[in-house]
Amino acid sequence: MHPALAAAERRAGPLRGRLGFLALALAYGLLVAACLGSLGREGELSLGRTPLANLLKTATEFARPSFVDAWWGNPQLEYVSDDGTVLRVEDRREVERHYLAGLAEASWTTIRIATLGSLLGALLALPLAVLVARNLAAPRALAWLAKGVLDVARSIHTLVFGLVLVGIVGLGPTAGILAIGLHSLGSYGKLFAEAIETLDMAAVDAVRSVGAGPAQVFFNAIWPAVLPQFVSSHLYIWEFNIRDSTILGIIGAGGLGLLISEATALFQWGRLATVLIVVIALVASFDAMSRCIRKALL
Repeated sequence: MHPALAAAERRAGPLRGRLGFLALALAYGLLVAACLGSLGREGELSLGRTPLANLLKTATEFARPSFVDAWWGNPQLEYVSDDGTVLRVEDRREVERHYLAGLAEASWTTIRIATLGSLLGALLALPLAVLVARNLAAPRALAWLAKGVLDVARSIHTLVFGLVLVGIVGLGPTAGILAIGLHSLGSYGKLFAEAIETLDMAAVDAVRSVGAGPAQVFFNAIWPAVLPQFVSSHLYIWEFNIRDSTILGIIGAGGLGLLISEATALFQWGRLATVLIVVIALVASFDAMSRCIRKALL
C-alpha cells in the first residue's frame, strides 16, 4: 500500500471510531426520548396525588424495622374498634420473636434454593460450554444446538421458569431450585465457554498428539487450566442467585419471597425493612466469602 494511503487510513481510523460512537450515542438518546415521549402521552409518568406525603410515611415506617419489637415492643398492645371496643390484646415481643423464627427458616430455605440451583446450573452448563467453545472445534451442529440452549436459558427470566415449574412440580423449594438452575445454565455456559476460549491451545494439542481421547484431553489439559476461572464464575453467579431466589417465594417457590409478598400486600413496611436487612446481610456475607475464596485461588 502507498505510504500516503496508509497514513490516510490511520488518520481516518480514530475518526471513524469517534463518529461511530457518536452515532450510537445519538441512537441511544433517540430511544430514551421515544420512551419518555410515549409514556408521557399515555399518562404513565404520574407520581400520584401526594407522592411526598406517601414517601415520608413509608420512610418513617421503614426507619423502624419490626425486629426491634422483639425486645422493645408493647407487651400489652390493644387493637380497638371504631366504637372503642377492645378487639384483642397481644404481646408484640412474643409475636415478633415468633416472626423472626419464621424469618430464619425462610432464610435457610433461600440459601438452599440458591446453592442447589447454582450447582445444578453449573453441572448442566459444563458439557454445553465445551461444545460452544470455538477453539475446541466441536461438530458444528452440536455447537449451534448447545448455543441455542444457552441463549434460550439466559433469555427467560427466573420468575418465568418458576411460574412454569410450580405448575409442573408443585409449590415448594424444588420449583425454585429448578428455576434457578435452568436460568443460571445460560450464564454459566457463556462464562465457561469464554474461559475455555482463552486457553493456550499448545497444551491441548500436546495432549492430543499422544493419542488422548476427548475425555482425557478435557481432564488433563483443559480442566486444570480453567478451574480457577470456573470457580470464580460459580461464586459470582451463586451470589447473584442468593438475591434472585429471595423473590421466588412470591410465586410459591419458598424462601424470603413469601415474607416479602406478605409484607408488601399488608403495607407492613417495618417487617419489609427487617426482611430486606436479612437479604442485604446474606448478600454481603456471600460476597465476603467469595472474595476470600478468590484470594485463595490466586
